Amino acid sequence: MSGGATTVAPRIGRRLQPAGVPGLGRVPGPWLLGLLAALLVGVFVYAAGRGAYGLPLAELPGVLAGLAAPAGAERSAAELVFFNIRLPRLLLGLVAGAGLGMAGALMQGLFRNPLADPGLIGVSSGAALAAGITIVLGAAWFPDLPRALGSWTLVLMAFGGGLTVTALIYALSRSDGGTRVGLMLLAGIAVNALAGAGLGLLNFLATDEQLRNLQFWLLGSLGGARWSAVGLVAVLTGVALAIGWRLVGALNALALGEAQAVLLGVPVERIKRVVIVVTALAVGAVTATTGIIGFIGLVAPHMVRLLAGPDHRWVVPGSALLGASLVLLADAVARTALQPAELPLGVLTALVGVPFFLLLLRGGHARGL
Repeated sequence: MSGGATTVAPRIGRRLQPAGVPGLGRVPGPWLLGLLAALLVGVFVYAAGRGAYGLPLAELPGVLAGLAAPAGAERSAAELVFFNIRLPRLLLGLVAGAGLGMAGALMQGLFRNPLADPGLIGVSSGAALAAGITIVLGAAWFPDLPRALGSWTLVLMAFGGGLTVTALIYALSRSDGGTRVGLMLLAGIAVNALAGAGLGLLNFLATDEQLRNLQFWLLGSLGGARWSAVGLVAVLTGVALAIGWRLVGALNALALGEAQAVLLGVPVERIKRVVIVVTALAVGAVTATTGIIGFIGLVAPHMVRLLAGPDHRWVVPGSALLGASLVLLADAVARTALQPAELPLGVLTALVGVPFFLLLLRGGHARGL
């Protein structure tokens, strides 16, 4: 992002502020980020004590203190459960929600539409199709992959599939030396439909066991969290978040229109490419590890925008914080609502997210959105 875009970001944010929702865009940005950070801490502590093995809040400090003991020291059952099962799951949910929320904010800024979603660029559908191919046809088509990649086979194939489909949609959206956002939207709809058809064919070809494995992956879950996966997603999402934060000034300029952004010194074509790459990196890493978790990238930015207005200095980090809180809270409910069974996380986020988002839309329509 150019230095000029960074310099004018606060001024553009103030120009954008009147476009916020009347009666809601009143929370100052720094206050909102502080409240969302406090919410995330509270949800994290709440989720830490929820599960098949309950950990009362009063015992958590002792469990955390026990984790600092030497490697050879004997650990209690609570410490073993927390460190080996609960903590990786919590951290994976945190970074996954932050990545999905931030990616949604970037996509809505790129398309200049609060209804945009990271799925528009095909990363989720591409990851799902690649995962389906690996589960159903992997033994016949890629018999040597499990020996080479081990337990990482499905994760890496899904990640590669997501990036490949995103690259295809980006290539289809190129016209006359530039990237046309409207064409990208249409290409994304078409390619997503094609990936859905491919998944339907794989469901038809799958055996009962393969079909169960595929459906379990598609429904999304943090149940497979392990420290190596947490590290991978944390690194990729951290890089995406750092780059995304540097794009806030350019996204504010783009909100005024591409022509105005060019006049302000924003390299519009380069910003489009960076947004697409960052979104694909974050959503691809999350989806490959957790499966499809829907509506976080749509609802979190929309809620932040309703509260603080459209200034991306607050929307981008606020969406990351709120997205992390929503995923952690949804996972805590998924683990405990139907014990000993566990609700699929993607199903729960859709069941809660769709009605809530419809209420937001209804309220926004009543206020003239």
